[in-house]
Amino acid sequence: MSPDRRPTGKLMHRRTEKPWGYEELITLNDRYCFKLLFVKAGHRTSLQYHRVKHETMYLLSGEGTLEVHGEDGSIQSRHMGQGDTFELAPGTVHRISAQEDATYLEASTPEMGDVVRLEDDYGRS
Repeated sequence: MSPDRRPTGKLMHRRTEKPWGYEELITLNDRYCFKLLFVKAGHRTSLQYHRVKHETMYLLSGEGTLEVHGEDGSIQSRHMGQGDTFELAPGTVHRISAQEDATYLEASTPEMGDVVRLEDDYGRS
């Protein structure tokens, strides 16, 4: 069986260009989503949170920063290097940036459209 097919034979692998790099959807089903995110050096994702989606990220290669905003308004920045992981519960305000090209693996619950953007460098709402 080809690695880009589910047992049903339905093609799932899909790449979506983003202003900060790209996102590759590897699989999506009723239980989980698995993606690869590539963030170009000097770029960052939107400052966002998810109402329901719970995600875990693994930095496969490169170097980046995870920015997490606390409920009290505090901002914590964590340097990310190859092999680092982080988990984001629903409601956690966050953003990732890349000091050098960075490739992340993301495993999450399947709510693909659950993104609330608070700030965006590229004018997306």
